[in-house]
Amino acid sequence: MPRGDGARDAIAELMVATPLLEDVPAQAILGLAEQGRVRNYRKGTYLCHQGDPADEVFFLLGGRVEISSVSVTGNRVLHTTVDRPGFVGELGVLADSDRTASVLTLEDSEVWAVGADGFLTFLAEEATAARGLLRALARQVEANEAFVDDLLFLDLKGRVAKRLLQLATPSLDELPPDGVMIPAVTHADLASLCGGSRENVTRILSDLQRRGLVLRDGHRYQLKKVAGLAKIAGL
Repeated sequence: MPRGDGARDAIAELMVATPLLEDVPAQAILGLAEQGRVRNYRKGTYLCHQGDPADEVFFLLGGRVEISSVSVTGNRVLHTTVDRPGFVGELGVLADSDRTASVLTLEDSEVWAVGADGFLTFLAEEATAARGLLRALARQVEANEAFVDDLLFLDLKGRVAKRLLQLATPSLDELPPDGVMIPAVTHADLASLCGGSRENVTRILSDLQRRGLVLRDGHRYQLKKVAGLAKIAGL
């Protein structure tokens, strides 16, 4: 990342490409970018822990992070991984509550951070950003409702196929091409995303490989036959 005005401009350029800020005037985004600081985190470093005060908003500039929490039963629950530039941790700031999840770097990452007060002031002054945030909240509610529907109406194999596709594309309205690689994911994490046991998910992945629908490469999978996965997922 360049220094000074160059860094500000580069950060603003990444921000304007996100759904949250796509309709916000460029000058306002430049002003927001100036308020924050860029930090570099080594792989395996926590940006924040579940239960911490939500006193900052993060923006991933480069790298990859995972968002997870520990349930009341002590089980780790993976919520998502983020490997594209975007905001992280903004919901806790809005709720004025402690962090409900931890954010961990999965590789060396560059992150912009701004204090909660600065971010909230920006939202109060920029109605288009506030509307963008409401859209993001609505999409999250829809995603949670869709996950509940999947638990009710899709068997585990269907849920595994659907999550593999979702790891490859931001929207299932447009399926990815055959041969796409998905980000690294362990069987345990995929089981958490699908609401199943690691053992059953491992058996399903082995079956999908046997049928030539996916190809394993370490912790990554190549989706060989997207249409076949979509059919199993009920899409």
